[in-house]
Amino acid sequence: MGPPTDDLCGVLHIRVDGPTNNALEYEIVQVVDNGPILRDMAFSMDDEHLYIMSEKQLTRVPVESCGQYKTCSECLGSGDPHCGWCVLHNTCTRKERCERSSEPRRFASEMKQCVRLTVHPNNISVSQYNVLLVLETYNVPELSAGVNCTFEDLSEMDGLVVGNQIQCISPAAKEVPQIITENGDHHIVQLQLKSKETGMTFASTSFVFYNCSVHNSCLSCVESPYRCHWCKYRHVCTHDPRSCSFQEGRVKLPEDCPQLLKADKILVPVEVIKPITLKAKNLPQPQSGQRGYECILNIQGLEQRVPALRFNSSSVQCQNTSYSYEGMEINSLPVELTVVWNGNFNIDNPAQNKVHLYKCGAMRNSCGLCLKADPDFECGWCEGPNQCTLKHHCPAQENQWLELSGTKGKCTNPKITDISPMTGPREGGTKVTIRGENLGLEFRDIASHVKVAGVECKPLVEGYIPAEQIMCEMGEAKLSQHAGFVEICVAECKPEFMARSSQLYYFTSLVLSGLKPKRGPVSGGTQVTITGSNLNAGSNVMVKFGSQPCLFYKRTSKHIVCNTTASGEGFEKVQVSVQVDKAKISQELQFEYVEDPTIMRIEPEWSIFSGNTPIVVWGTHLDLIQNPQIRAKYGGKEHVNICEVQNSTEMTCQAPALAVDPNYQSDLAERPEEFGFILDNVQSLLILNKTNFTYYPNPVFEVFNPAGVLELKPGSPIILKGKNLIPPVAGGNAKLNYTVLVGEKPCTVTVSDVQLLCESPNLTGRHKVMARVGGMEFSPGMVYISPDSPLSLPAIISIAVAGGLLIIFIVAVLIAYKRKSRESDLTLKRLQMQMDNLESRVALECKEAFAELQTDIHELTSDLDGAGIPFLDYRTYTMRVLFPGIEDHPVLRDLEVPGYRQERVEKGLKLFAQLINNKVFLLSFIRTLESQRSFSMRDRGNVASLIMTVLQSKLEYATDVLKQLLADLIDKNLESKNHPKLLLRRTESVAEKMLTNWFTFLLYKFLKECAGEPLFSLFCAIKQQMEKGPIDSITGEARYSLSEDKLIRQQIDYKTLVLSCVNPDNVNSPEIPVKILNCDTITQVKEKILDAIFKNVPCSHRPKAADMDLEWRQASGARMILQDEDITTKIENDWKRLNTLAHYQVPDGSVVALVSKQVTAYNAVNNSTVSRTSASKYENMIRYTGSPDSLRSRTPMITPDLESGVKMWHLVKNHEHGDQKEGDRGSKMVSEIYLTRLLATKGTLQKFVDDLFETIFSTAHRGSALPLAIKYMFDFLDEQADKHNIHDPHVRHTWKSNCLPLRFWVNMIKNPQFVFDIHKNSITDACLSVVAQTFMDSCSTSEHRLGKDSPSNKLLYAKDIPSYKNWVERYYSDIAKMPAISDQDMNAYLAEQSRMHMNEFNTMSALSEIYSYVGKYSEEILGALDQDDQAGKQKLAYKLEQVITLMSIDS
Repeated sequence: MGPPTDDLCGVLHIRVDGPTNNALEYEIVQVVDNGPILRDMAFSMDDEHLYIMSEKQLTRVPVESCGQYKTCSECLGSGDPHCGWCVLHNTCTRKERCERSSEPRRFASEMKQCVRLTVHPNNISVSQYNVLLVLETYNVPELSAGVNCTFEDLSEMDGLVVGNQIQCISPAAKEVPQIITENGDHHIVQLQLKSKETGMTFASTSFVFYNCSVHNSCLSCVESPYRCHWCKYRHVCTHDPRSCSFQEGRVKLPEDCPQLLKADKILVPVEVIKPITLKAKNLPQPQSGQRGYECILNIQGLEQRVPALRFNSSSVQCQNTSYSYEGMEINSLPVELTVVWNGNFNIDNPAQNKVHLYKCGAMRNSCGLCLKADPDFECGWCEGPNQCTLKHHCPAQENQWLELSGTKGKCTNPKITDISPMTGPREGGTKVTIRGENLGLEFRDIASHVKVAGVECKPLVEGYIPAEQIMCEMGEAKLSQHAGFVEICVAECKPEFMARSSQLYYFTSLVLSGLKPKRGPVSGGTQVTITGSNLNAGSNVMVKFGSQPCLFYKRTSKHIVCNTTASGEGFEKVQVSVQVDKAKISQELQFEYVEDPTIMRIEPEWSIFSGNTPIVVWGTHLDLIQNPQIRAKYGGKEHVNICEVQNSTEMTCQAPALAVDPNYQSDLAERPEEFGFILDNVQSLLILNKTNFTYYPNPVFEVFNPAGVLELKPGSPIILKGKNLIPPVAGGNAKLNYTVLVGEKPCTVTVSDVQLLCESPNLTGRHKVMARVGGMEFSPGMVYISPDSPLSLPAIISIAVAGGLLIIFIVAVLIAYKRKSRESDLTLKRLQMQMDNLESRVALECKEAFAELQTDIHELTSDLDGAGIPFLDYRTYTMRVLFPGIEDHPVLRDLEVPGYRQERVEKGLKLFAQLINNKVFLLSFIRTLESQRSFSMRDRGNVASLIMTVLQSKLEYATDVLKQLLADLIDKNLESKNHPKLLLRRTESVAEKMLTNWFTFLLYKFLKECAGEPLFSLFCAIKQQMEKGPIDSITGEARYSLSEDKLIRQQIDYKTLVLSCVNPDNVNSPEIPVKILNCDTITQVKEKILDAIFKNVPCSHRPKAADMDLEWRQASGARMILQDEDITTKIENDWKRLNTLAHYQVPDGSVVALVSKQVTAYNAVNNSTVSRTSASKYENMIRYTGSPDSLRSRTPMITPDLESGVKMWHLVKNHEHGDQKEGDRGSKMVSEIYLTRLLATKGTLQKFVDDLFETIFSTAHRGSALPLAIKYMFDFLDEQADKHNIHDPHVRHTWKSNCLPLRFWVNMIKNPQFVFDIHKNSITDACLSVVAQTFMDSCSTSEHRLGKDSPSNKLLYAKDIPSYKNWVERYYSDIAKMPAISDQDMNAYLAEQSRMHMNEFNTMSALSEIYSYVGKYSEEILGALDQDDQAGKQKLAYKLEQVITLMSIDS
């Protein structure tokens, strides 16, 4: 880098020295405020900065500022040797600051190394999606970290790097830009490459999306620069020619488009029936079902459709029709013509052929005008009615109709209507214009016979308008001639061809008398008025001042006005001469050219942007100028203002405005580009070079206040706030002339820079305030000056008296009204109090619900810390689903037969097993059973489950049978004309239950690995949330619930206590804190304690609450057993309330212990009145026994104690009992108010429900693929739908929903105890039912109309269901898009599943159970086998008989 040079303005010029010491300057930087830069400069230690000094200042300047260049070409084109382009970071920088700049092509230091990008194809149609685009890149570094392709904000995807090419995919259907007709046929986007390493865009190129379909004409379509084709039979433009109906219907070249050819002028007279024939090419022949051709004429905005005939591909004719248009002021009307076919398919009209409608009679009311019309119109003059018509409209009498080409094509009776001028000099040369009618049709008709006032007047060709006007030049007249008429002959001087004017033409003499002004500047531009008489005679005036012309401006009979041009000879006196036509007027008149004016000084040399401030100008010869003006030019626009001359050396001007933008906000002063004066033609003063005229920003005022009204006391000043009120002129003595009007009155103004103080004039009331300065007006608003004057005494007294009387009258009325309404008032008050009370309780309730919601979500998610999930083993899980409610099923035990029969039975069952493994037998067996009336729904489910347990080890065969049964079921469903959507809806067949069992077997792994976790989380969350509030242990209702039926609908006061529980396993270990509610029954407390102590122990391995007693260890050392019922239990009116902690008054922090139940003396004392039997009887009433599925009996019944008739209650009495008092209802608020709690609970559990649904309805899972069974079964249903031609997507969707979500998932959601070792109480069950119902609604395709009577669970999830539905649809479509599973893969998978669970069930026991149905229906089964051909071939009936023989007891 060479030495920087400086200059006097503190500007640093930086340059590079080349090899031959030629310096290249590449940047100029302002470094110090003013003054020259000193020569001494120094680099900083790191060579990054340069220290520069002036006399008063030291500045640090960076050596380079590469960052200012934003593109590679700007960066490398700047010439700065420090800068290069860091490619993947897309910045201009120094090499050492660019990461990995030493690697090839990562840093560009020459222009030719900039990245370039081309894309092929570089345009695609908007109807093409996911097209492979190949981007050729040049100068791109290696992209091993990957690259993204971005289409502006439309889409972004990964690019595939192949050598120096990058492959991208164009946007998907949803992301393609919309192109509408108004915006043309294409949309350009930037296709950008973004490095994954740096996240920066490092290259981009234009990419075009085009939309052929916006073109609606063939020519615009095929002339489009994109690959657009025209389908001429469909009349559409498309990028895909295959979509055209016929091969020959595709058009790619403009010359193949159907189009009208250029026609000669198409003339159609109005009201004449006439066809219009048009030449064309490539006209399509309408196909069957398409309408024929029509012509559309748009006449004065009205559309006229005319049928047309296509003769062949090159000719079409609009049929015989007449046309007309309004008005006689248009004689020929061009009309748009469009040829269409099939209703609205336009034929292109590139030549823009128009039809010209015409009327002969319009604006042709004389013979001459008529015959002068275009000969193609065939108009002629009809002499009878004296009209211009077509020949066949003229009454047919001889010689009636004149036409141009006829032998008698001449018009008679010429007429002169006007002559101008009507006076002229005798010397001649005047051009006289004669206007009239029928003045010949050709110039030769009038070339010789024109006389004006007896003088020959020579017609001029250039002034002749056929039939209408003659212009001729006058000859010289004799002195004896004074005036006369104008006379002409047309063609021949016969009486019918002669005319004479009614006006006279006069010869006059012109006289000059004076001149004003008599002097002017040598540059010219002075407007001079010459006076005289008869000065308006003749046709042409020429004025000369010496040898220079004076430019004619205007004249009257007494004046000629003209503008002087610059003097040819400098300062001099010159003769003035005037010539009118050929007459020269001699008169001694002189004009003096004097020195041009000059400008010496202007004051003040500033104004504001709006101008119109006064300026005083001093100079010389200013009084010569008639209309002096001042000018200013800015931004290419000029503004001019006026000046007024005071005397020869002084004039005053109004400053011109500066042409700044009205929205210009800057506070800086501006200088005009040009400033000067327009003084006649004086060029030297147009731009004054020696002035520093400056413009300052306009003053700006603020409004008084938002309301725009300022209230004042009389005499207080009005303050107008603003800015720029005093221009910041150097010297500081600038003043603007402000006028402030209040109403109409001006006020005295005091000005400071930010406010105007205005002494308010003596006014009161409302007045508008207006401030004026420099041609601007601004109103900051209104002032309201309140009047001071008090009212007079009589006025005050009269007002007081009237007011008093009015008050007395009002009081009287009120007293009367009060008496009437006192009674109703009391009622109203009572109601009001009740309402207020209710309202505040509702508000409190909602507030509580919301606060709980916020805190609970946090607690729940932090509590569920993933304690091990107690999954059931495969056998228990399948048994609970296949045989719900039966704990110890025979298929789990060995076959029980008396020893003497064992061998025969086993042999029989083995034979029977072979039959079951025969598809023909098994299908026949199932169909026969299903056709028996006594074969119940329960039997169907049982048989299906038993068959599946037998076939657990042969799942391939089971799947084959299942598919066959399902196919039969589908056929049957469609034959019976049932709605196809009902398929698989209810478990009415063996096939449907088998399908459930099939999924049960095959989805166990998926449940364990994926879906189990969110399902268990949801169960725990519901249980925990329910137990946060009171749960009625008898009715099962709870404060927190998702189910409206199970919601406690009244206010229950309760407190949360934390009890310390002694660890039963290890007495010495620390006590376990347990959260309990003081309204819990003792059994509920025991259960919560068991949950806390055995948190990670499966339910079946925990002690039962019924087997434990709760012992309260009081501080005094006393121990007390607490029970649900004991001697202290309260009984009121046959209602016995269960004991709660509150009943025993157990305080917070108490120590309790669970001890095994012992009937000790201690217990007996405590329970002297309560027998153990009644306690355990109650216990059984609220604890469920048997398998978890026996939970079906949701609500324990409230059975009165038979001996005493006493009814139990806990938190709410069951209101179905009629003895409930009316008054109790009062404590219950409007019960619907409590429904807000449903919402609170729903909100708390939302995340868990979402997680579960999302897991079930997504195809990609954490480390686990979609189970093959789901894809396989869905494909099978799709195949069946195709086979039966069912293309309704709703039906297919419903089949899939009925097959998997409804048959399997709903069962799991409602009964998590099928999957986990847990206990489910009735409130949790009710909530899970609501979730399961929501799950079913999400899988449904029908729209649920919601109203106020809709069930609460539908309303609760109404907002979520649409998005769940989207998840389901996406899930089904994702599965459909997956590659199909081959039978080979599926069979391998099924064989693997069979092998894993080979010996879970006792096959012999299962076969024995199935055989019981053979015993029951043996005749029917054998009959069916006899009728079946295949069964006959395989002798299946005989084999079955063998089995029956072996199995019979009496054999």
